[in-house]
Amino acid sequence: MGRDSEITGTKRKGQADSMEDIEAVNLAADWADISQGLRKDLGHQLHSQWIKPIQVGGLCDETGTLDLFLPTDFSANWVKDRFADRLSLAWKIARSEVRNVRIAVHPGRRQVADLRLHANGRRPANDGGDTSMMAIGADTLGDHGFTSSVGLDPSLTFVAFVTGEANVLACNAAQRMAATEKPQFSPLYLKAATGQGKTHLLHAIGHNYLQAHPRARIFYCSAERFMVEFVQALKANQMLEFKSRLRSFDLLLVDDIQFIIGKASAQEELLYTIDALLAEGKRLVFAADRAPQALDGVEPRLLSRLSMGLVADIQAADIELRRKILVSKLTRFAPLAVPDDVIDFLARTITRNIRELVGGLNKLIAYAQLTGQEVSLQLAEEQLTDILSANRRRITIDEIQRTVCQFFRIDRSEMSSKRRARAVVRPRQVAMYLAKVLTPRSYPEIGRKFGGRDHSTVIHAVRLIEDLRQRDADMDGDVRSLLRQLES
Repeated sequence: MGRDSEITGTKRKGQADSMEDIEAVNLAADWADISQGLRKDLGHQLHSQWIKPIQVGGLCDETGTLDLFLPTDFSANWVKDRFADRLSLAWKIARSEVRNVRIAVHPGRRQVADLRLHANGRRPANDGGDTSMMAIGADTLGDHGFTSSVGLDPSLTFVAFVTGEANVLACNAAQRMAATEKPQFSPLYLKAATGQGKTHLLHAIGHNYLQAHPRARIFYCSAERFMVEFVQALKANQMLEFKSRLRSFDLLLVDDIQFIIGKASAQEELLYTIDALLAEGKRLVFAADRAPQALDGVEPRLLSRLSMGLVADIQAADIELRRKILVSKLTRFAPLAVPDDVIDFLARTITRNIRELVGGLNKLIAYAQLTGQEVSLQLAEEQLTDILSANRRRITIDEIQRTVCQFFRIDRSEMSSKRRARAVVRPRQVAMYLAKVLTPRSYPEIGRKFGGRDHSTVIHAVRLIEDLRQRDADMDGDVRSLLRQLES
Protein backbone atom coordinates (compact mmCIF):
# COMPACT_ATOMS: atom_id res chain seq x y z
CA MET A 1 0.00 0.00 0.00
CA GLY A 2 2.84 2.38 0.90
CA ARG A 3 4.54 1.58 -2.40
CA ASP A 4 1.33 2.44 -4.33
CA SER A 5 1.06 5.77 -2.51
CA GLU A 6 4.67 6.56 -3.35
CA ILE A 7 4.09 5.83 -7.05
CA THR A 8 0.90 7.92 -7.06
CA GLY A 9 2.75 10.79 -5.38
CA THR A 10 5.56 10.60 -7.94
CA LYS A 11 3.07 10.68 -10.83
CA ARG A 12 1.30 13.69 -9.35
CA LYS A 13 4.62 15.48 -8.89
CA GLY A 14 5.57 14.72 -12.51
CA GLN A 15 2.22 16.02 -13.74
CA ALA A 16 2.61 19.18 -11.65
CA ASP A 17 6.11 19.77 -13.02
CA SER A 18 4.84 19.27 -16.56
CA MET A 19 2.01 21.78 -15.97
CA GLU A 20 4.51 24.29 -14.59
CA ASP A 21 6.72 23.84 -17.65
CA ILE A 22 3.80 24.39 -20.01
CA GLU A 23 2.77 27.49 -18.02
CA ALA A 24 6.33 28.81 -18.34
CA VAL A 25 6.21 28.32 -22.12
CA ASN A 26 2.85 30.13 -22.28
CA LEU A 27 4.17 33.04 -20.20
CA ALA A 28 7.19 33.29 -22.49
CA ALA A 29 4.93 33.38 -25.55
CA ASP A 30 2.80 36.14 -23.99
CA TRP A 31 5.93 38.11 -23.10
CA ALA A 32 7.18 37.85 -26.67
CA ASP A 33 3.94 39.48 -27.88
CA ILE A 34 4.04 42.20 -25.19
CA SER A 35 7.73 42.91 -25.81
CA GLN A 36 7.15 43.26 -29.54
CA GLY A 37 4.35 45.78 -28.91
CA LEU A 38 6.56 47.80 -26.57
CA ARG A 39 9.31 47.80 -29.17
CA LYS A 40 6.97 49.51 -31.62
CA ASP A 41 5.90 52.05 -28.99
CA LEU A 42 9.29 52.86 -27.48
CA GLY A 43 11.61 52.44 -30.44
CA HIS A 44 14.54 50.10 -30.93
CA GLN A 45 17.10 51.77 -28.63
CA LEU A 46 14.95 52.09 -25.49
CA HIS A 47 13.53 48.61 -26.00
CA SER A 48 16.94 46.98 -26.47
CA GLN A 49 18.44 48.71 -23.45
CA TRP A 50 15.64 48.31 -20.88
CA ILE A 51 12.83 45.98 -22.00
CA LYS A 52 14.71 43.20 -23.77
CA PRO A 53 16.77 42.16 -20.68
CA ILE A 54 13.59 41.47 -18.69
CA GLN A 55 13.10 37.81 -17.70
CA VAL A 56 9.63 36.54 -16.82
CA GLY A 57 9.39 34.80 -13.46
CA GLY A 58 6.46 32.91 -12.00
CA LEU A 59 2.79 33.83 -11.67
CA CYS A 60 1.33 33.30 -8.21
CA ASP A 61 -2.15 31.74 -8.52
CA GLU A 62 -3.29 33.02 -5.11
CA THR A 63 -2.28 36.69 -5.40
CA GLY A 64 -2.17 37.06 -9.18
CA THR A 65 1.33 38.58 -8.87
CA LEU A 66 3.70 38.16 -11.80
CA ASP A 67 7.44 38.58 -11.26
CA LEU A 68 9.61 40.34 -13.84
CA PHE A 69 13.37 40.16 -13.27
CA LEU A 70 16.23 42.36 -14.43
CA PRO A 71 19.97 41.73 -14.04
CA THR A 72 20.94 44.75 -11.88
CA ASP A 73 19.45 47.04 -9.22
CA PHE A 74 20.09 50.00 -11.50
CA SER A 75 18.10 48.57 -14.42
CA ALA A 76 15.31 47.24 -12.16
CA ASN A 77 14.80 50.64 -10.54
CA TRP A 78 14.96 52.42 -13.90
CA VAL A 79 12.31 50.16 -15.45
CA LYS A 80 10.15 50.31 -12.31
CA ASP A 81 10.16 54.13 -12.31
CA ARG A 82 9.37 54.55 -16.01
CA PHE A 83 7.55 51.47 -17.31
CA ALA A 84 5.81 49.78 -14.33
CA ASP A 85 2.32 51.04 -15.22
CA ARG A 86 2.71 50.22 -18.91
CA LEU A 87 4.01 46.71 -18.19
CA SER A 88 1.24 46.07 -15.66
CA LEU A 89 -1.47 47.14 -18.12
CA ALA A 90 -0.01 45.07 -20.95
CA TRP A 91 0.09 41.92 -18.81
CA LYS A 92 -3.44 42.43 -17.49
CA ILE A 93 -4.70 42.67 -21.07
CA ALA A 94 -2.74 39.59 -22.13
CA ARG A 95 -3.74 37.45 -19.13
CA SER A 96 -6.81 38.21 -17.03
CA GLU A 97 -5.42 36.34 -14.02
CA VAL A 98 -2.56 38.84 -13.64
CA ARG A 99 -3.48 41.41 -10.97
CA ASN A 100 -0.07 42.79 -10.02
CA VAL A 101 3.36 43.01 -11.65
CA ARG A 102 6.45 43.00 -9.45
CA ILE A 103 9.77 44.24 -10.91
CA ALA A 104 12.94 43.17 -9.11
CA VAL A 105 16.51 41.97 -9.50
CA HIS A 106 16.72 38.30 -10.39
CA PRO A 107 17.20 36.36 -7.11
CA GLY A 108 19.76 34.13 -8.81
CA ARG A 109 22.03 37.04 -9.68
CA ARG A 110 24.96 37.89 -7.45
CA GLN A 111 25.71 41.43 -6.39
CA VAL A 112 27.65 43.52 -8.88
CA ALA A 113 31.35 43.50 -8.23
CA ASP A 114 32.51 46.67 -6.54
CA LEU A 115 35.28 48.24 -8.56
CA ARG A 116 36.55 50.32 -5.66
CA LEU A 117 39.53 49.06 -3.69
CA HIS A 118 39.36 48.10 -0.05
CA ALA A 119 41.61 49.53 2.63
CA ASN A 120 44.45 47.15 1.82
CA GLY A 121 44.36 48.16 -1.84
CA ARG A 122 42.95 44.83 -3.09
CA ARG A 123 39.59 43.22 -3.56
CA PRO A 124 38.79 40.12 -1.47
CA ALA A 125 39.55 36.81 -3.20
CA ASN A 126 36.67 35.21 -5.12
CA ASP A 127 34.14 37.95 -4.32
CA GLY A 128 30.93 37.56 -6.27
CA GLY A 129 30.08 39.64 -9.28
CA ASP A 130 27.58 40.27 -12.04
CA THR A 131 28.80 39.58 -15.58
CA SER A 132 27.91 43.15 -16.47
CA MET A 133 31.04 44.25 -14.61
CA MET A 134 33.55 41.62 -13.61
CA ALA A 135 37.26 41.65 -12.90
CA ILE A 136 39.18 38.41 -13.22
CA GLY A 137 42.79 37.98 -12.33
CA ALA A 138 45.46 36.04 -10.54
CA ASP A 139 45.50 38.47 -7.64
CA THR A 140 42.03 37.33 -6.56
CA LEU A 141 42.94 33.63 -6.61
CA GLY A 142 45.73 33.24 -4.07
CA ASP A 143 48.87 31.32 -4.99
CA HIS A 144 47.27 28.54 -6.99
CA GLY A 145 46.74 30.36 -10.28
CA PHE A 146 43.55 30.70 -12.26
CA THR A 147 40.89 28.14 -11.36
CA SER A 148 37.63 29.36 -12.90
CA SER A 149 36.44 31.87 -15.47
CA VAL A 150 34.13 33.79 -13.09
CA GLY A 151 32.13 36.41 -14.96
CA LEU A 152 32.59 34.83 -18.40
CA ASP A 153 29.83 32.60 -19.71
CA PRO A 154 31.44 29.14 -20.11
CA SER A 155 29.26 28.39 -23.15
CA LEU A 156 30.45 31.44 -25.12
CA THR A 157 33.72 30.15 -26.60
CA PHE A 158 35.35 30.22 -30.02
CA VAL A 159 34.54 26.51 -30.41
CA ALA A 160 30.83 27.29 -30.03
CA PHE A 161 30.96 30.26 -32.42
CA VAL A 162 29.74 29.22 -35.88
CA THR A 163 31.41 31.17 -38.67
CA GLY A 164 30.38 32.18 -42.16
CA GLU A 165 31.03 35.01 -44.58
CA ALA A 166 29.10 37.42 -42.38
CA ASN A 167 31.29 37.06 -39.28
CA VAL A 168 34.59 35.42 -40.24
CA LEU A 169 36.58 38.70 -40.19
CA ALA A 170 35.38 39.58 -36.68
CA CYS A 171 36.01 36.04 -35.43
CA ASN A 172 39.56 35.94 -36.83
CA ALA A 173 40.32 39.37 -35.38
CA ALA A 174 38.96 38.28 -31.99
CA GLN A 175 41.16 35.16 -32.02
CA ARG A 176 44.21 37.29 -32.83
CA MET A 177 43.40 39.57 -29.91
CA ALA A 178 43.31 36.56 -27.55
CA ALA A 179 46.48 34.89 -28.91
CA THR A 180 49.87 34.71 -27.21
CA GLU A 181 51.63 37.00 -29.67
CA LYS A 182 51.03 40.74 -29.55
CA PRO A 183 48.12 41.77 -31.84
CA GLN A 184 48.74 44.06 -34.79
CA PHE A 185 45.86 46.28 -33.78
CA SER A 186 44.40 47.60 -30.55
CA PRO A 187 41.74 48.43 -29.69
CA LEU A 188 39.50 45.95 -31.50
CA TYR A 189 36.01 47.36 -32.09
CA LEU A 190 33.26 44.81 -32.84
CA LYS A 191 30.25 46.30 -34.63
CA ALA A 192 27.06 44.27 -34.98
CA ALA A 193 23.32 44.64 -34.67
CA THR A 194 21.56 43.13 -31.66
CA GLY A 195 21.81 39.37 -31.40
CA GLN A 196 24.49 38.79 -34.08
CA GLY A 197 27.27 37.50 -31.81
CA LYS A 198 29.42 40.40 -30.63
CA THR A 199 28.95 39.60 -26.93
CA HIS A 200 29.75 35.95 -27.68
CA LEU A 201 33.08 37.03 -29.17
CA LEU A 202 33.88 39.24 -26.15
CA HIS A 203 33.47 36.27 -23.80
CA ALA A 204 35.41 34.00 -26.16
CA ILE A 205 38.33 36.45 -26.19
CA GLY A 206 38.35 36.40 -22.39
CA HIS A 207 38.40 32.58 -22.24
CA ASN A 208 41.20 32.19 -24.78
CA TYR A 209 43.29 34.98 -23.31
CA LEU A 210 43.17 33.31 -19.92
CA GLN A 211 44.28 30.02 -21.45
CA ALA A 212 47.25 31.74 -23.11
CA HIS A 213 48.00 33.97 -20.09
CA PRO A 214 46.84 32.06 -16.98
CA ARG A 215 47.80 34.81 -14.54
CA ALA A 216 46.44 37.72 -16.57
CA ARG A 217 44.02 40.27 -15.13
CA ILE A 218 40.86 40.69 -17.20
CA PHE A 219 38.09 43.22 -16.80
CA TYR A 220 34.71 42.74 -18.48
CA CYS A 221 31.87 45.21 -18.15
CA SER A 222 29.02 46.90 -19.94
CA ALA A 223 29.25 50.61 -20.71
CA GLU A 224 26.20 51.18 -18.52
CA ARG A 225 27.94 49.49 -15.60
CA PHE A 226 31.09 51.53 -16.17
CA MET A 227 29.02 54.73 -15.96
CA VAL A 228 27.29 53.62 -12.74
CA GLU A 229 30.52 52.63 -11.00
CA PHE A 230 32.23 55.82 -12.13
CA VAL A 231 29.48 57.97 -10.62
CA GLN A 232 29.55 55.97 -7.37
CA ALA A 233 33.34 56.38 -7.10
CA LEU A 234 32.98 60.10 -7.81
CA LYS A 235 30.37 60.55 -5.09
CA ALA A 236 32.43 58.54 -2.59
CA ASN A 237 35.57 60.55 -3.38
CA GLN A 238 37.40 57.37 -4.42
CA MET A 239 38.48 58.29 -7.93
CA LEU A 240 42.17 57.55 -7.33
CA GLU A 241 41.33 53.96 -6.36
CA PHE A 242 38.95 53.68 -9.32
CA LYS A 243 41.63 54.82 -11.79
CA SER A 244 44.36 52.70 -10.23
CA ARG A 245 42.38 49.49 -10.39
CA LEU A 246 40.95 50.11 -13.86
CA ARG A 247 44.40 50.70 -15.34
CA SER A 248 45.92 47.61 -13.79
CA PHE A 249 44.23 45.14 -16.13
CA ASP A 250 45.90 43.30 -19.02
CA LEU A 251 42.70 42.96 -21.08
CA LEU A 252 39.74 45.35 -21.03
CA LEU A 253 36.43 44.16 -22.54
CA VAL A 254 33.60 46.73 -22.76
CA ASP A 255 30.21 45.78 -24.19
CA ASP A 256 27.46 48.06 -25.57
CA ILE A 257 29.72 51.09 -25.75
CA GLN A 258 26.89 52.98 -27.50
CA PHE A 259 25.38 53.61 -24.06
CA ILE A 260 28.32 55.67 -22.77
CA ILE A 261 26.51 58.89 -23.55
CA GLY A 262 26.05 62.10 -21.62
CA LYS A 263 28.55 62.23 -18.74
CA ALA A 264 31.58 64.01 -20.19
CA SER A 265 33.69 63.19 -17.11
CA ALA A 266 33.04 59.43 -17.48
CA GLN A 267 33.97 59.60 -21.16
CA GLU A 268 37.13 61.49 -20.29
CA GLU A 269 38.12 58.85 -17.73
CA LEU A 270 37.58 56.08 -20.29
CA LEU A 271 39.67 58.06 -22.78
CA TYR A 272 42.58 58.36 -20.30
CA THR A 273 42.24 54.67 -19.41
CA ILE A 274 42.48 53.69 -23.09
CA ASP A 275 45.59 55.84 -23.52
CA ALA A 276 47.22 54.42 -20.38
CA LEU A 277 46.56 50.78 -21.30
CA LEU A 278 47.67 51.21 -24.91
CA ALA A 279 50.89 52.89 -23.78
CA GLU A 280 51.68 49.79 -21.71
CA GLY A 281 50.87 47.40 -24.58
CA LYS A 282 47.64 46.17 -22.97
CA ARG A 283 44.71 44.89 -25.03
CA LEU A 284 41.29 46.51 -25.39
CA VAL A 285 38.10 45.29 -27.05
CA PHE A 286 34.87 47.24 -27.44
CA ALA A 287 31.51 46.15 -28.84
CA ALA A 288 28.59 48.24 -30.07
CA ASP A 289 25.60 48.11 -32.38
CA ARG A 290 26.94 50.91 -34.60
CA ALA A 291 30.21 52.24 -36.00
CA PRO A 292 32.30 54.60 -33.80
CA GLN A 293 31.47 57.55 -36.05
CA ALA A 294 27.73 56.88 -35.55
CA LEU A 295 27.83 56.97 -31.73
CA ASP A 296 25.63 59.73 -30.32
CA GLY A 297 26.80 62.06 -27.54
CA VAL A 298 30.41 60.82 -27.52
CA GLU A 299 33.21 63.37 -27.70
CA PRO A 300 35.48 63.35 -30.80
CA ARG A 301 38.67 62.40 -28.93
CA LEU A 302 37.06 59.23 -27.58
CA LEU A 303 35.61 58.40 -31.01
CA SER A 304 39.13 58.72 -32.43
CA ARG A 305 40.52 56.23 -29.86
CA LEU A 306 37.72 53.74 -30.47
CA SER A 307 38.33 53.70 -34.23
CA MET A 308 42.15 53.84 -34.25
CA GLY A 309 42.62 50.05 -34.20
CA LEU A 310 40.43 47.66 -36.21
CA VAL A 311 36.68 48.07 -36.64
CA ALA A 312 35.37 44.56 -37.46
CA ASP A 313 31.81 44.41 -38.75
CA ILE A 314 29.56 41.40 -38.14
CA GLN A 315 27.00 41.39 -40.92
CA ALA A 316 23.53 39.86 -40.68
CA ALA A 317 23.82 36.09 -41.08
CA ASP A 318 22.83 34.76 -44.50
CA ILE A 319 20.62 31.70 -44.88
CA GLU A 320 23.58 29.31 -45.09
CA LEU A 321 25.06 30.56 -41.82
CA ARG A 322 21.66 30.47 -40.11
CA ARG A 323 21.28 26.85 -41.17
CA LYS A 324 24.77 25.98 -39.87
CA ILE A 325 23.99 27.60 -36.52
CA LEU A 326 20.75 25.64 -36.13
CA VAL A 327 22.44 22.35 -37.00
CA SER A 328 25.20 23.08 -34.46
CA LYS A 329 22.58 23.45 -31.71
CA LEU A 330 20.87 20.11 -32.41
CA THR A 331 23.48 18.05 -30.55
CA ARG A 332 22.10 19.41 -27.27
CA PHE A 333 18.68 17.89 -27.97
CA ALA A 334 19.74 14.40 -29.07
CA PRO A 335 18.08 11.95 -29.50
CA LEU A 336 15.15 14.25 -30.39
CA ALA A 337 14.95 14.45 -34.19
CA VAL A 338 14.42 17.74 -36.00
CA PRO A 339 13.60 17.19 -39.70
CA ASP A 340 15.65 19.01 -42.36
CA ASP A 341 12.56 20.80 -43.68
CA VAL A 342 12.02 22.37 -40.23
CA ILE A 343 15.65 23.53 -40.10
CA ASP A 344 15.32 25.01 -43.61
CA PHE A 345 12.04 26.68 -42.66
CA LEU A 346 13.51 28.33 -39.54
CA ALA A 347 16.66 29.42 -41.39
CA ARG A 348 14.59 30.92 -44.19
CA THR A 349 11.98 32.72 -42.08
CA ILE A 350 13.73 33.91 -38.87
CA THR A 351 16.17 36.41 -40.34
CA ARG A 352 16.43 39.36 -37.95
CA ASN A 353 19.14 38.02 -35.64
CA ILE A 354 20.78 34.85 -34.35
CA ARG A 355 19.39 35.21 -30.84
CA GLU A 356 15.83 35.07 -32.15
CA LEU A 357 16.72 32.19 -34.45
CA VAL A 358 18.11 30.03 -31.64
CA GLY A 359 15.29 31.14 -29.35
CA GLY A 360 12.75 29.94 -31.91
CA LEU A 361 14.43 26.54 -32.11
CA ASN A 362 14.56 26.26 -28.31
CA LYS A 363 10.89 27.18 -27.96
CA LEU A 364 9.84 24.68 -30.61
CA ILE A 365 11.81 21.82 -29.08
CA ALA A 366 10.67 22.68 -25.53
CA TYR A 367 7.05 22.59 -26.63
CA ALA A 368 7.54 19.26 -28.42
CA GLN A 369 9.23 17.69 -25.39
CA LEU A 370 6.67 18.97 -22.89
CA THR A 371 3.67 17.86 -24.92
CA GLY A 372 5.12 14.64 -26.32
CA GLN A 373 4.67 15.73 -29.95
CA GLU A 374 7.11 15.20 -32.79
CA VAL A 375 8.86 18.26 -34.23
CA SER A 376 7.29 19.01 -37.59
CA LEU A 377 6.81 21.86 -40.03
CA GLN A 378 3.17 22.20 -38.97
CA LEU A 379 4.13 22.41 -35.29
CA ALA A 380 6.73 25.08 -36.09
CA GLU A 381 4.19 27.19 -37.98
CA GLU A 382 1.64 26.85 -35.16
CA GLN A 383 3.91 27.52 -32.17
CA LEU A 384 6.24 30.20 -33.57
CA THR A 385 3.62 32.58 -34.94
CA ASP A 386 4.88 35.48 -32.80
CA ILE A 387 8.50 35.12 -33.93
CA LEU A 388 7.55 34.42 -37.54
CA SER A 389 5.25 37.44 -37.80
CA ALA A 390 7.96 39.70 -36.36
CA ASN A 391 10.45 38.44 -38.96
CA ARG A 392 8.15 38.32 -41.92
CA ARG A 393 9.35 40.47 -44.78
CA ARG A 394 7.59 39.21 -47.87
CA ILE A 395 9.97 38.85 -50.79
CA THR A 396 8.10 38.79 -54.07
CA ILE A 397 8.98 37.03 -57.30
CA ASP A 398 8.95 40.43 -59.03
CA GLU A 399 11.58 41.65 -56.55
CA ILE A 400 13.67 38.54 -57.18
CA GLN A 401 13.48 38.97 -60.96
CA ARG A 402 14.42 42.64 -60.75
CA THR A 403 17.41 41.92 -58.46
CA VAL A 404 18.67 39.02 -60.61
CA CYS A 405 18.41 41.08 -63.81
CA GLN A 406 20.39 43.92 -62.23
CA PHE A 407 23.01 41.48 -60.95
CA PHE A 408 23.52 39.74 -64.32
CA ARG A 409 22.90 42.94 -66.32
CA ILE A 410 20.14 41.66 -68.53
CA ASP A 411 16.80 43.20 -69.44
CA ARG A 412 13.84 42.42 -67.17
CA SER A 413 11.83 41.11 -70.13
CA GLU A 414 14.25 38.15 -70.44
CA MET A 415 12.65 36.57 -67.39
CA SER A 416 9.56 35.83 -69.48
CA SER A 417 11.09 35.59 -72.95
CA LYS A 418 11.53 32.41 -75.00
CA ARG A 419 15.21 33.11 -75.72
CA ARG A 420 17.53 30.19 -74.92
CA ALA A 421 20.94 31.87 -75.06
CA ARG A 422 23.08 30.79 -72.08
CA ALA A 423 23.53 34.41 -70.96
CA VAL A 424 19.75 34.58 -70.49
CA VAL A 425 18.83 31.03 -69.47
CA ARG A 426 21.19 30.79 -66.49
CA PRO A 427 20.00 34.02 -64.77
CA ARG A 428 16.40 32.89 -65.39
CA GLN A 429 17.13 29.55 -63.71
CA VAL A 430 18.80 31.30 -60.77
CA ALA A 431 15.72 33.50 -60.37
CA MET A 432 13.46 30.42 -60.37
CA TYR A 433 15.67 28.78 -57.74
CA LEU A 434 15.55 31.89 -55.52
CA ALA A 435 11.79 32.13 -55.96
CA LYS A 436 11.45 28.62 -54.58
CA VAL A 437 13.86 29.21 -51.69
CA LEU A 438 12.61 32.64 -50.61
CA THR A 439 8.87 32.56 -51.30
CA PRO A 440 6.05 30.16 -50.38
CA ARG A 441 4.98 29.90 -54.05
CA SER A 442 4.43 26.49 -55.64
CA TYR A 443 6.24 25.30 -58.76
CA PRO A 444 3.22 26.04 -61.04
CA GLU A 445 2.84 29.55 -59.54
CA ILE A 446 6.53 30.28 -60.12
CA GLY A 447 6.28 28.97 -63.70
CA ARG A 448 3.40 31.36 -64.46
CA LYS A 449 5.54 34.33 -63.32
CA PHE A 450 8.25 33.30 -65.80
CA GLY A 451 6.27 33.60 -69.03
CA GLY A 452 3.81 30.79 -68.28
CA ARG A 453 6.43 28.04 -68.13
CA ASP A 454 5.53 24.51 -67.06
CA HIS A 455 6.18 23.47 -63.45
CA SER A 456 8.62 20.79 -64.67
CA THR A 457 10.83 23.57 -66.08
CA VAL A 458 10.96 25.20 -62.65
CA ILE A 459 11.77 21.89 -60.95
CA HIS A 460 14.61 21.32 -63.44
CA ALA A 461 15.98 24.84 -62.80
CA VAL A 462 15.89 24.44 -59.01
CA ARG A 463 17.68 21.07 -59.09
CA LEU A 464 20.24 22.35 -61.61
CA ILE A 465 21.18 25.39 -59.52
CA GLU A 466 21.37 23.26 -56.37
CA ASP A 467 23.79 20.94 -58.19
CA LEU A 468 25.83 23.80 -59.63
CA ARG A 469 26.23 25.37 -56.21
CA GLN A 470 27.91 22.18 -55.04
CA ARG A 471 30.29 21.99 -58.01
CA ASP A 472 30.86 25.58 -59.12
CA ALA A 473 32.30 28.06 -56.60
CA ASP A 474 31.48 31.04 -58.85
CA MET A 475 27.83 30.05 -59.10
CA ASP A 476 27.64 29.48 -55.33
CA GLY A 477 29.17 32.91 -54.75
CA ASP A 478 26.67 34.58 -57.11
CA VAL A 479 23.73 32.92 -55.35
CA ARG A 480 25.06 33.90 -51.92
CA SER A 481 25.41 37.52 -53.03
CA LEU A 482 21.86 37.56 -54.35
CA LEU A 483 20.52 36.00 -51.15
CA ARG A 484 22.22 38.69 -49.08
CA GLN A 485 20.80 41.45 -51.28
CA LEU A 486 17.27 40.08 -51.16
CA GLU A 487 17.26 39.36 -47.42
CA SER A 488 18.80 42.68 -46.34
